[in-house]
Amino acid sequence: MIRFIDLQKSFWTKAGPKHVARHINAEFPSGVAVALLGRNGAGKSTLMQMIGGSVQPDAGDIQITGSISWPVGFAGSFHGNLTGRQNVRFIARVYGIDTDELIDFVENFAELGAHFDLPTRNYSSGMKSRLAFGISIGIPFDTYLVDEVTSVGDAAFRHKSRLVFEERMRGSGSVVVTHSMTEVRQLCTAGAVLENGELTYFDDLEEAIAQHHANMGTTG
Repeated sequence: MIRFIDLQKSFWTKAGPKHVARHINAEFPSGVAVALLGRNGAGKSTLMQMIGGSVQPDAGDIQITGSISWPVGFAGSFHGNLTGRQNVRFIARVYGIDTDELIDFVENFAELGAHFDLPTRNYSSGMKSRLAFGISIGIPFDTYLVDEVTSVGDAAFRHKSRLVFEERMRGSGSVVVTHSMTEVRQLCTAGAVLENGELTYFDDLEEAIAQHHANMGTTG
């Protein structure tokens, strides 16, 4: 469960304050895959970062039940002087899970070949994304935060990523940000729409999609 209690967040821009959260009070139930919808610049990624704890709200609180991932596929925390294998081992120890099991999963999933034993500072952005997705999905969380992760890699890798993610979702919840309504319908069962700093939760995914299109002035 993710509960927002009077959540507030804004940034100053040249045009004035940009409000991401205006006294948001809402709740995402446990074990539910929620699509986070909103126009470009609405603050979806910032809201995800607040849920994950990497960005702090200006006021209010976010209460979380169970374990929650960092944004799946986020590669910003790798130590560049460590190899892919060493980074996986370090993260496994931080989260208290079996090191060898996670290494085996990531090595097979990410398909990095010999690069798995090279420093990650030499990785391309695509290779880092593969490694990051493998680590993220290889750790069992109660809730996964997913931000456009299925855009990583070639078509075959994206297909494999989607299948693995769907398998994980059978026993976990998620908050998913993607611009693809096809993926929204494949991955999610509920929705939340962020508009002008206000967040509205819908148990019915199609109602959330319809509200998003109404805000955008588009059709499904």
